Formats: sequence, structure tokens, C-alpha cells
Amino acid sequence: MGFRLSEHKSIVLELSDGQIVQSKRFNQSSHCFLATKSELGIEIQADYCIGLDWLGKTARSLYVEPKINAASAKRFNQIIEEVPFQKTENLSDEIDSSTEFELDYLKMLLQVTNVPESNAVINGLLQIDWDAQPIEIKQKEDKLTPFLIVRFLQTLKMIVQKGLKKNYYKEQNNLSNRVKGKILIGQHIKQNVFKNRLTTTYCEYQVFGEDHNENRFLKKALLFASLFMENHSDLFGENLKEMQHTINYCRPAFELISSEVNDYDLKHTKYNPFYKDYNIALQIGQQILKKFAYNITQTSLKTVASPPFWIDMPRLFELYIYSKMIEANPNYKKEIHYQFSTYGNTLDILVSKSDSQMVIDAKYKLHYQNGHLHEDIRQVAGYARLNKVREKLKANENKNIDCLIIYPNMENGITELTLENIIQFRKEIKAYYKVFKLGIKLPLINPL
Repeated sequence: MGFRLSEHKSIVLELSDGQIVQSKRFNQSSHCFLATKSELGIEIQADYCIGLDWLGKTARSLYVEPKINAASAKRFNQIIEEVPFQKTENLSDEIDSSTEFELDYLKMLLQVTNVPESNAVINGLLQIDWDAQPIEIKQKEDKLTPFLIVRFLQTLKMIVQKGLKKNYYKEQNNLSNRVKGKILIGQHIKQNVFKNRLTTTYCEYQVFGEDHNENRFLKKALLFASLFMENHSDLFGENLKEMQHTINYCRPAFELISSEVNDYDLKHTKYNPFYKDYNIALQIGQQILKKFAYNITQTSLKTVASPPFWIDMPRLFELYIYSKMIEANPNYKKEIHYQFSTYGNTLDILVSKSDSQMVIDAKYKLHYQNGHLHEDIRQVAGYARLNKVREKLKANENKNIDCLIIYPNMENGITELTLENIIQFRKEIKAYYKVFKLGIKLPLINPL
């Protein structure tokens, strides 16, 4: 039996004797889900990750959908206005989940991977528990495979743009009137001696070119991705055309590459540290093929077995903002710093442009639409007082650096994150000096 959760929702489980469910942490800032004891049993609440997992050893699973959507945000505002002092964590029973709008996390991922600067720092987004027992779900509920395919195809596109890597690989052929490499005695006897072919020799030799195991593996993974998209195009929504274009762009580069690669090579591909894009594509390709048990017929199944997995939405939100800022400010890319770190502190984005200096913190929270959280403000203000940050901005002793919190706002948020728009549309948090907030719109899946 499985349970579904989304933003601001929780369920209460009645456990049998001996059954235990504990909160599961994704990283230092996020949980996969939270489990707390209540009078009725164990309350399970979604945090800021989407995914699928087992609830301890209860034989029950939890499926968390993309959570922020237009209807829940609107209802959130209404409730805050009606009960302004009520804590947001107690609103789960009052948010209507019947909306047809949900967050388009694939479009966010496409945005991040389309910008080289953000794509270069995309890590820590996904956790997959390959050791756990797979969970049976309907194919239309599969959030993992589309995520992997988008990530794979975007990385493959970068590889094709730069040109496929060449390497030495072995070939075996029956050569006429010549010997090359080494003679394979056993094959030579079978193919030539027994058949009285005295002028041919069966040899194995090395060739330098593109038809090596790594490119064969990538072609195999590309074939899996292409077939999955054909069979389940609805999972990609409005992103389908862009993904099909990417496949059509990549396919010609592999036209002369063989797709014959044995199971050992599929499962034991080695990585070269000098080719980062290749390493990423090979790792994701491994995950795609492993997801389908290396059986291409499973790409057409309606019910699938998925390993437990979690996608870190706060980090995806951070990267989305960074990519939008880089895209909207092409002349100031070098003055927009992501994950600027000092003395164990890492701030999301630092803008060092002389007339737009600010420390930016991305908060994947609806609360900022009608309020603010003092803890978050203390955090971003603390970043602005770090000596290394002030040195980077060349701030004098009397200057206070602007602090900005960016959050999701589906109705009134901006979409273009130029530095001019950020300064124009940000709103000052009146209780603090030079601390601002800015809502941005996130892509939503259109209703059917």
C-alpha cells in the first residue's frame, strides 16, 4: 500500500507493534520526509524533496509529488490573511490539493542544463537507493526516469557539440593477403584452415577512432532514452519537443557507431577524469539502463519497478535562479558568483557588480508571499557581514551590503532576472534595514 503527499500535506499512520518509521534526511538542510509521534500514531510530512521511498519496514511506500503549485499558493495567501498569526506548519489540513497545476520540475532542469555555468555545478540533486527493494508504481507516476533522461540527453548534446572522443579499440577481422596485429589461432583455424582459405588470416588489431566502447555505450543509452520517450511522451509534457530536437541533433553523430556492446562493458565502464562530460553521461546512462535491468523491452511497460529515489528541490531552485540570472545578464556573468564560500559558510549567490552589489539567498518556501522568517534573514545578514564577502565587494567600513531573499511566487513573481528587474521589483522587509525579498514564477504543468 502506498501513500501520496504534496506540499503542506501530511498523513498519520497507525503502526503495529514493532513497526518503526523515522525521519529520513537528504542532506544537512533537507529531509526526504519527516516522521513525528502523535496521539493517533506517526505523522508523516513531506519536506522539500520529491521522490519515492519505503516507510521503514512497514511494507508501505511514500510518493511525494512536485509540491508548489498555483492553487496551493493562492490558498496559502488566503489562509495567512484570515489567520495572520497561525504557523505555516499547521496549515496542512486547510490547503486544497485538488488543483490541476503542479510544478514542472523537468523544465527547471532543462533551464539549468541549458546554461553552461549552472550545468557545470549541477551536483547533489539526486539520490537513488539501488540496494533497496524496488517499488511497484504506474509508469505515468515515474518521476525518476524522465529526470535521468533529460539530464543524459542534455549532457550528450554537449558532447556532440564538442565532437565525439576518439580512442583506441580492438577489432577482429579476416584479412586477405596480410597480417595485422596478432593472429587469433583458434579463430584462424576455424575460419580459414578448415575451409582451405590459404590467403586469409584472422587477426585482432587496434584502431584509433570513434567506434570504441564508451561511444557504443552512449549510443545504447540513447536508444533506450529514445524508445522511452516514444512510448511515454506524456511524461515530458511541453518539454517533449525540445527533447526530441536534442535526440535528432545527437543521433547523426552516432550513425557510424556500433550499438553492439556486451553486458560486461555495460556494467563495468571505466571513467576518464580528463573527460568530465563523458563521465557524467556514462554514469547517468548506467543509471538509465540499470533502471530497466538492461532490457530494452521494459521501456514500454505500463507498470514499473522503481528504486527508491529523492530529488532535492531546494537545490534545483537555487540552480534555476542562478541559471536565469546568468542567462538574463550575459555581460555580467563574471560578477555573479554561485556558492561563494568562506570559513565553512557557503552563500547561494553573490553579485559583485559595483552598482548592484548584494547577497542573495534562495528559499524554496511559500511563506515569503505574506511574511518572512527571522532565521533566514539572520542567515543572509550574517553572510553579508563576512570579511571575505566584504573584501570581494571592496566594501568600505560604513557600507551595508544589500541582502535579498528570492522565493517562489506563482501569481505575482517575475520571470526575467536581469539585475535591473531584481532591483526594481524587490520589496524591502520593513522590520530590517536593507533586507529585501523577491518572488519569481516557476514553470507549471498546464492542466489537461
